Amino acid sequence: MRKTLIIVFSLMAITALKAQNYYVYVAAESEDEVALIKFDGKKAETIKNIPVGVWPVENEGPHGITVGPDGKYWYLSLAHGNPYGTLYKYETGTDKVVGSVPLGLFPASMQVSAATGLLYCVNFNLHGDMVPSTVSVVDVESMTELTQITTGTMPHGSRLSANGLKQYSVAMMSGELFEIDAISLKITKILDLDEASKMAPEDHSMMDHSKMDMGTSKMAEEKKSMEAMDHSQMDHSKMDMGGMPAMKHSAFKPTWVSTHPTKNLIYVAGNGAAEVLEISTDTWKTTRKFITDKGPYNIDVSPDGKRMVVSYKTAAKTGVWDLESGEELARLDNSQKVTHGVAISSDSKFAFVSVEGIQDDPGMVDVIDLTTNRLIDTAYLGKQAGGIAFWKIER
Repeated sequence: MRKTLIIVFSLMAITALKAQNYYVYVAAESEDEVALIKFDGKKAETIKNIPVGVWPVENEGPHGITVGPDGKYWYLSLAHGNPYGTLYKYETGTDKVVGSVPLGLFPASMQVSAATGLLYCVNFNLHGDMVPSTVSVVDVESMTELTQITTGTMPHGSRLSANGLKQYSVAMMSGELFEIDAISLKITKILDLDEASKMAPEDHSMMDHSKMDMGTSKMAEEKKSMEAMDHSQMDHSKMDMGGMPAMKHSAFKPTWVSTHPTKNLIYVAGNGAAEVLEISTDTWKTTRKFITDKGPYNIDVSPDGKRMVVSYKTAAKTGVWDLESGEELARLDNSQKVTHGVAISSDSKFAFVSVEGIQDDPGMVDVIDLTTNRLIDTAYLGKQAGGIAFWKIER
């Protein structure tokens, strides 16, 4: 009888494991679609393609995507518009549009605070002049933009603290990290990331020099591109935040910021410096520097706080880091070139990585097992897979 019960319970456990499905939303920027990806623990597949946008003859570029704290709605920033971008609100499950609101130029990453109920979205201003841009604050109940908060030049990555009371964003071209009080809607701290990188303590034991690209071709290309810009079109006037210096072109080039789920720490990707900085929100100083592969772009930290997963856009790879030891556990080749976003499941078991591809290549989502640090499967979707958001686990 005892053996029979053990067998029955074992079969029940196996059945329950097999029945556990993971769902992820991914934007296909060059397709004007959002794909719903299902992963059953072994196989990943697109189960639904959701058309987005309102202009059939124009590519509107769905870029940023996030799921609300209660899981009932997902939000999408359409980056291109006439002249501004738009935020759309969809109901999860039915994937029907339930609201929209115009934002700034090229709205990008965003999140909804469980503490305030407001959504905070950076306006990347990709095609505008090289001037300070903003963070839009939206009441998602009425889909009304309440205000825009001026930050730095080309803000891209943004995330909320675990308690939803602080919003962090990085400005790619001015090389700054901003902390905004989610209630007062005021900037409370600013950090020059180029200086923070220089002052950062560096653990040389976690460097793998055999994997580092010591060439300068990428930097040379970027320098040539910057020199070709028409600087006469730039606004070099000071920002309206107490005499802040005129804009500079950051060598660190921050593209993403991610927050720790339990500690007062944030992680910033230096796309131009091939490093990730760990910054204390208490001291506002860098506590660690992680040397990465070329082009770190997006970051996600697992809900259990143990892993940091970094997309290496230029290298077409993904790095898995142990946050306790500071060691890179794995550096995995992605399914094709141009790695983009990262979203980790709520149980901290899997990382979902969007891969753009080149030209007419299909977009892809690679699924990485964070217990074995291996790539398990790949789902295919529309062209230029970009913004990615984890929705739910369904048993």
